[in-house]
Amino acid sequence: DKVTGSLPNYPYMKNLVPEDYDFTKYEPLGGDRFIEYVEGDSPYAITDSLREQSDNLARSRRVHVLKAMKHIWKNYKEYAFGMDELHPISKKGSANWGGMGTTLVDALDTLWLMGMKDEFWEARDWVRDHLSHDKVGDVSGFETTIRSLGGLLSAYDLSGDKVFLDKADDLGAKLFKAYDTPSGLPRGSVNLQSGRAKNFGWNGNAYILAEVGTQQIEYRYLSRATGKQEYAKKSEKVFDILDKITPEDGLLFEKLKDDGRKGVSFVSGKTSFGAMGDSTYEYMIKLWIQGGRKEDMYRKMWDKAMNGVHAQLVQKSKPNGLTYLADRVNGRTDHKMDHLACFMGGSLALGAYTDPSGIDSSRAKRDLKTAKALTYTCYQMYARTKTGISPEFVKFSGGEDFVVPSSAPFYILRPEAVEAFYYLSVLTGDPIYREWGWEVFQSIEKYCKTKYGYGSLHDVNDPSMEPEDRMESFFLAETLKYLYLLFDPDSEIDILHKHVFNTEAHPVKIFKNDEDN
Repeated sequence: DKVTGSLPNYPYMKNLVPEDYDFTKYEPLGGDRFIEYVEGDSPYAITDSLREQSDNLARSRRVHVLKAMKHIWKNYKEYAFGMDELHPISKKGSANWGGMGTTLVDALDTLWLMGMKDEFWEARDWVRDHLSHDKVGDVSGFETTIRSLGGLLSAYDLSGDKVFLDKADDLGAKLFKAYDTPSGLPRGSVNLQSGRAKNFGWNGNAYILAEVGTQQIEYRYLSRATGKQEYAKKSEKVFDILDKITPEDGLLFEKLKDDGRKGVSFVSGKTSFGAMGDSTYEYMIKLWIQGGRKEDMYRKMWDKAMNGVHAQLVQKSKPNGLTYLADRVNGRTDHKMDHLACFMGGSLALGAYTDPSGIDSSRAKRDLKTAKALTYTCYQMYARTKTGISPEFVKFSGGEDFVVPSSAPFYILRPEAVEAFYYLSVLTGDPIYREWGWEVFQSIEKYCKTKYGYGSLHDVNDPSMEPEDRMESFFLAETLKYLYLLFDPDSEIDILHKHVFNTEAHPVKIFKNDEDN
């Protein structure tokens, strides 16, 4: 890295964390610290010796993320093994995803990457002997693709065990019936037993942007692994359709309709990098990377969209100039940002470091600076609350940068901020992202941990409230995985040269050439 910091040496290096560290004594440290990072600058020189110190510190923190996973897995195995979710307070198991072992499948690659190989192979045996999709009714095509299909494919990619590929092919074939539509856009809900697919009534039966555009990494990989080309062709067609109807500014709207012969058109006036839009943009840059950086359409869609983001959505708060991405509704700016949108810190950085014009080009510099500035804001969404944990979204208004809205003060164990910390840590080498990640992890340990797992928080500004009895599978698949990888300098994962993560943090190898299987 040619990062020359203008300030003296990096001042935040901490002592190694002891194995018996007591998280209950942790007190959140408050916001408005590290303000030299607010603009997206790299204030300190990143030297080899600094990286080495940071790596040693990280290894002492990694131990504790592993302990968190072991805490969950012990209880999942005892009380809910093979169930979709473990409830972290009542210790009940539930089949709320239709009985597909969602937590187990979503966590397979996390077990592998954390070195929990005995638990991994035991879970493999459950997949081999008990996982069945034959009697499952209506499921979300998008959620099942990113969690279950992605989880099986990543487990196959890491371990080479064909059990996972066979189950993935079985699930993929059932989910893929959603693509039998006039235009080829996949419907939102599919019945795995009957093959019938439909869109959601609550959404006026429209197609949702994030759902149609966040399945391609999975199906392209499945296509290569099985030799069944239809998986790739039909799923890729969605991006051909989106490319044709992309507005001049590159920003897509979150709902679409399929008019048969007349084609596909947008039916909503809302553009957002939060819910319903987010991951389609993420897959533009990641599909280009997955394909060995050869399929220019995806990269062009990404770069066009990022120009639109900078022209229209990037905002600065008052009074401290925090960078955020607003929503756009019918041409007007809505000054709110979902926690979900924090993924953009990682995606913008990935786009910058893989820019065909080079990391020193003006575009890559712009995107990296925004990535860092946005990620500082996402860190502030945590640091400024009383628990040190971010709410579901924040509103940027008045003179206090942002406020936690009364309608969404909750935290459901989401991963997007620590995902951004992971990407920026790996790509820039700046130890600050591990610092922020450690603060977030300490708050999760203190406020979300239960006897049997980790639970959601009802109000991030009320430290006295107990966690809720809900633990999403993505806490194991994404939040703990990204935290572990953030502190794991010895990982086999290589985001620049070897791997691409789906939107549920399931890594698969990128395609090297056309002969690669």
